[in-house]
Amino acid sequence: MIVKLFGREPALILSFIAIVVKVVSAFAIEVTADQQAWINAVAAAAVGLILAVMAHDAVGAAVLGFVQAVVALAVGFGLDWSADKQAVFMSLAAALVAMFDRTQVTAPVSAAEVKRPAAVRGV
Repeated sequence: MIVKLFGREPALILSFIAIVVKVVSAFAIEVTADQQAWINAVAAAAVGLILAVMAHDAVGAAVLGFVQAVVALAVGFGLDWSADKQAVFMSLAAALVAMFDRTQVTAPVSAAEVKRPAAVRGV
């Protein structure tokens, strides 16, 4: 059901939905800072959770969604981080998840099977 709904680009579509929810709650409807934080946290966590379910083992997306939800909640409840600091923190979280994911992924073609240019082989 979910795969049919989102096709081949679930991460893109679900992330767009989360961003739309955040923009609407920030600019279109009047909400308190706490309500804004809850809306952002729920949207971010929902995207991560849906991606993890769709991919069956996409732990990285769920972790990043959770981290984003925690940051949104913390800011909503008084953490004084600028948007720049939040972006840097999320970049760090994404890098850590990518480092973990790299150890979990196997290339479909071995390094020995890859044709390399002569300059790379040292010829």
